[in-house]
Amino acid sequence: MATDADRYAVASQAQLIWWRFKRHRMAMISMVVLAVFYILALGADFLATSDPQATDSRTSYIAPQPIHLFDADGSFRPWVAGIKGVRDVKTFKLVYTVDSNRRVYIEFFGHGYKYSFLGLETDRHLMTLKDAQRGEGIYLFGTDLLGRDLWSRLAVATRVSLTIGLVGVTISLFLGVLLGGLSAVYGGVIDTIIQRAIEVIRSLPAIPLWLGLSAALPNDWSVTQVYFAITIIISLLTWTDLARVVRGKFLALREEDFILAAELAGASQLRIVFHHLLPSFTSHIIAAVSLALPAMIISETSLSFLGLGLRPPAISWGILLQDAQNVQTLALAPWLLLSAVPVVLVILAFNFLGDGLRDAADPYG
Repeated sequence: MATDADRYAVASQAQLIWWRFKRHRMAMISMVVLAVFYILALGADFLATSDPQATDSRTSYIAPQPIHLFDADGSFRPWVAGIKGVRDVKTFKLVYTVDSNRRVYIEFFGHGYKYSFLGLETDRHLMTLKDAQRGEGIYLFGTDLLGRDLWSRLAVATRVSLTIGLVGVTISLFLGVLLGGLSAVYGGVIDTIIQRAIEVIRSLPAIPLWLGLSAALPNDWSVTQVYFAITIIISLLTWTDLARVVRGKFLALREEDFILAAELAGASQLRIVFHHLLPSFTSHIIAAVSLALPAMIISETSLSFLGLGLRPPAISWGILLQDAQNVQTLALAPWLLLSAVPVVLVILAFNFLGDGLRDAADPYG
């Protein structure tokens, strides 16, 4: 019967990292949390209970509505309270409030607004209302000033903010590994040019640079064009740290015996980089990427919150947090701060995941 020592002796590097990673409880919990968020991002429109762009000023600032699972007779029949219009005695404006005497029943996999999922047009949603009157909806997180459902907007915003992090880190990883590797392998003039470029980029003040780049984006660009522009801008400013780490690792490994053997065997510089140097510290790159993702998400959220990133009608975490920056607004609708909860959870989860990967990949830990 094979012992633990025998299993470790024949295990691959990936298996060793996974076995050590499983012992990091917070990292495992964080991985599950991030998986839930990315599943939410993938099925954002399906999970949305109403059109995130649909406005109705009469349903503004409706408090979050709980879902009641059982009917009066005790049977399982989910429902939410209805909405009724009431005339404000001061402004004579018709406003909508919760009608606790009316029950609106929830229908699963019903029809709602149309959207595209993996190239297919559909209008199916996880939860819709049957026999709903005007203004009624499943307001799990309440509504904002324009009467838009906060849960639906938060689901769509999760998809935008999380994918910006993935795309941005992918571009940053490619630039960091490529330019850092070229700087270390070729040295000389190439090394000098790349290092001076890194120093120039790192010396630029972030806020004025973002202001200038934001002003340079044409106002008539579509949401998709602005999305990719912001992603590229963030990536071009965040590859420098990884490039210097890669350069340092390459310089430290370049004098090792296995690299000298590859050179004597006639291997090209690119083959040495991608087949010998990079696999030697792939675990470090994985950990660096997991810690770079929250920085990307924070950058996009900060830019959009300041009005320098994505702009309405785009929906991201930063845009949702713009509604919560007014103290008077928060006094009327404190549930708008719920937009900050996923930001905090995702950032913490990525950091715990990065810590777990770093500890698991460290051969001396």
